[in-house]
Amino acid sequence: MKKLMATPATMKKLLPATLLLGAIACQDSGPADKRIKEYDSSFTAKLADSIQNAVKPVLAEGLEMKLWGIDSLVISPIAIDIDDKGRLYYTTTTRQNNSEFDIRGHRDWEIPSISLQTVEDRRAFLRKELSPENSEKNRSWLKDLNGDSSHDWRDLTIETEHVYRLEDKNNDGVADMAQLVVDDFHDEVTDVAGGVLADGGDLYVAVAPDLWRMKDKNGDGIADDKKSISTGYAVHVGFSGHGMSGVEMGPDGRIYWQIGDIGFNGKGPNGEKYEHPNSGVVVRSNPDGSDFEVFAYGVRNTHEFVFDEYANLISEDNDGDHPGEKERLVYIVNGSDAGWRSNWQYGKYRDEDNNTYKVWMDEKMYLPAGMVRRPTSRPVSRTM
Repeated sequence: MKKLMATPATMKKLLPATLLLGAIACQDSGPADKRIKEYDSSFTAKLADSIQNAVKPVLAEGLEMKLWGIDSLVISPIAIDIDDKGRLYYTTTTRQNNSEFDIRGHRDWEIPSISLQTVEDRRAFLRKELSPENSEKNRSWLKDLNGDSSHDWRDLTIETEHVYRLEDKNNDGVADMAQLVVDDFHDEVTDVAGGVLADGGDLYVAVAPDLWRMKDKNGDGIADDKKSISTGYAVHVGFSGHGMSGVEMGPDGRIYWQIGDIGFNGKGPNGEKYEHPNSGVVVRSNPDGSDFEVFAYGVRNTHEFVFDEYANLISEDNDGDHPGEKERLVYIVNGSDAGWRSNWQYGKYRDEDNNTYKVWMDEKMYLPAGMVRRPTSRPVSRTM
């Protein structure tokens, strides 16, 4: 049987397994400000073996799964990437429970939110709805995180997003060291850190409203220099989990990333306007942010994507929660509009009169090209 080994090249395609452990002692390998957690490699290897012996996942023929990172080193990863040294970077969020919202929990925001056109509109909306004057109104659900006895928008500026780096220091196949390399991003309009890419000495972090390019300037392992190379993401308060993600280096040497249908309204480095506040977009640029462009738009909520051997971009797109609709794999064509608009989503939960006609479903826009059917059930083609 051919085995798939966890080399740096193949690790990008394998999610490190994590399982529940008891509290165990660890050692600090350096100053506290380096934020390093390190375990004895013999202990991590033994623990990984014991967990693997207890858990028997069913795998397709030709595949092998090994536990690479124990959960004492891995905290709820969202996005992962492997650098050219075989080190794993992953993002995790602390903001999702208190500082990032889902419109389904705030139905009274639905109409005002869909009218927003820019990130600054969203900022103004949050400052109005979550003003100190509305503290008592928001007390039941908005935590006083800054301890000033007021439940307001300033409490959204406390929690930060995190990026960790995991390493297998002795190359025994099990990670034994983790370092918190980014502890940042806490504006009232900051979303969840949903994408990460390690490229040479650069670390790209996708956390709306920006794609950040970060560097470790003094060699301590911590990213201490940052620059936004693109901004304008997350216009609306929409569905949670529809933020930025999927930061990848393309075969053309350009960086690709995306956001779901909470939207994008921004400018390129030369002042070009790109206005897509009601749909998801896939965008790309050179590593320094130059030659920015919208690759495709009209998607609902793509996440990770890959390039095939012909440089075609393949992703998945979440369905719109309509009865009869399915999740889908999608081939995203340069310059395409897949047809989705977030304003088709809202209203269906509480306004039946607003949903007698659903464009996305009734016009079969959710179906792949070539599968749209006439009443005679004969297949007809549909192009982007």
